[in-house]
Amino acid sequence: MKRAAVILALALTVMAGSPARAVQPDEIMADPVKEGRARELSKELRCMVCQNQSIDDSDAPLARDLRLLVRERISAGDSDSQVIDFLVARYGEFVLLKPRFNPHTVLLWLLPPLALMGGGIALWVYSNRRQRTGQSGEDALMKLTPEEEKRLERLLAAEPPGEKAD
Repeated sequence: MKRAAVILALALTVMAGSPARAVQPDEIMADPVKEGRARELSKELRCMVCQNQSIDDSDAPLARDLRLLVRERISAGDSDSQVIDFLVARYGEFVLLKPRFNPHTVLLWLLPPLALMGGGIALWVYSNRRQRTGQSGEDALMKLTPEEEKRLERLLAAEPPGEKAD
């Protein structure tokens, strides 16, 4: 029983250390250097079916076709940038998991930092406005008018100690 538990623990450790890949054995190139290039490129390309997975991780048939296309272009002698450019020309910028910075993607790249800065400025303006009006901490409690203070004193004086009014 202990031996089975040790084997299971080792198997889980090995599986956790190496993420599951969808690359099939028949896709792997004979040259390990080219296969490494293909794997790195596959990690940068989006599966058009799954959309939030790279083609290296996806089991979709289209992802397999793209992996084979990457390996075909590498075998033909294309550089990494030529392979990427070929796929972008064929499928558009959407095929890239990390889009390039160009006029079409400026908003995509700049919107998150601009939204963060806008939120920071809004918080700064809000806190300054609260400090100027004296509404911070205990000052945020409403102050009673003189008439309300007199009425409160009369009510407290009329109420015997230890009893609560209903």
